[in-house]
Order: sequence, then structure tokens, then C-alpha cells
Amino acid sequence: MRALRATVATAVVALVTSGAAVAAPTPLVGTVGPGHTIDLRAGGKKVTVLKAGAYRLVVTDRSDDHDFRLVGPGVNRAVTGVEFVGRKALVLTLRKGTYRFLCAPHADEMRGSFRVVG
Repeated sequence: MRALRATVATAVVALVTSGAAVAAPTPLVGTVGPGHTIDLRAGGKKVTVLKAGAYRLVVTDRSDDHDFRLVGPGVNRAVTGVEFVGRKALVLTLRKGTYRFLCAPHADEMRGSFRVVG
């Protein structure tokens, strides 16, 4: 029994010190407002294609006339509400497919999309 405990303890220490911990999700930055603008960027560049995986989306909503909604495979979520002004963040897993981000009250003019590839 001691040998088993020692083996398990050694394995745990090896995992912790080897950096095998879960990597932080890739950051995405969304903005909406103050005018009729909506944007999604990664690393300072406009998002057009992403790899499937975990992402941390931080949205800055600069107007109480707009919201930021994300719609796609497994996601249909208002990140901010129409009257909200400020910053909100969430972690999500994007799957292969096409996603849209939009301002629901002004979806005809305030929208964008990107693809997620396997």
C-alpha cells in the first residue's frame, strides 16, 4: 500500500511540475458601440477564422442602445444586454461551424461572422 501511495504522489508531483496543467483559454476581444459599430478581434486582428477550442471572450459595451450577442453551434448567448454599459467576460468552447456576432436591435447593420475549423 505504501508503494502505491508513493507512486501516486510521485505522479501528481510530476504532473504539477511538468506544466501539464490546463492552458488558459485564448482571449477574444469584442466591442460594441458607442456608434453603430461592433467588432471581434484576437491578438489585435479582426477575427475571420478560429480553431475549435476554448476561448475567453471579453466584451466592452460602450452604449446603452446596443448589445453583443454570439450565435453559432452550441451557443446562442447575449453577452451584454441593451441597457448594459461596461465590460463582461465569459469562457466558451467553440466548435466547428459558422458563428455570428451581432447587436440584436440593430442586426441589419451591426453584425459580423467568423468560421471555426477543426
